Amino acid sequence: MRAVVQRTLSASVTVGGEVVGATTEPGLLVYLGVTHDDGPADVTWTARKIWELRLLRDERSASDVGAPVLVVSQFTLYGDARKGRRPTWAAAAPGPVSEPLYDAVCAELERLGAPVQRGVFGADMQVASVNDGPITMVLESPRPS
Repeated sequence: MRAVVQRTLSASVTVGGEVVGATTEPGLLVYLGVTHDDGPADVTWTARKIWELRLLRDERSASDVGAPVLVVSQFTLYGDARKGRRPTWAAAAPGPVSEPLYDAVCAELERLGAPVQRGVFGADMQVASVNDGPITMVLESPRPS
């Protein structure tokens, strides 16, 4: 599982001209990608890491201040453009695999206490954000050895 986490002052997701998720205070915007062999351990690790990572001002985590988290599904995080000019998406899990895991990460964040907003899985979304810092981190759930 791969997540791009941005510290934001505000963020929103619009689908079909309607805002479906938004944060209006400092928090996190998370783009979440799922690959074929992700499972429950990746969900738990990723949600906890997002919630507890000290990315906010004064080295605080979202969990320290109850900051909002906007989570957007993003299969293109597993795009591969090393060859040619057309990326391949073969490493991205298909919707029937990735949607339940996306939902599970959101649910786990909520279980941990996060105020979660969401995009719409698989939709054509317009994402707007005011990145604070700018702070952007890439998280990759650990692979078992």
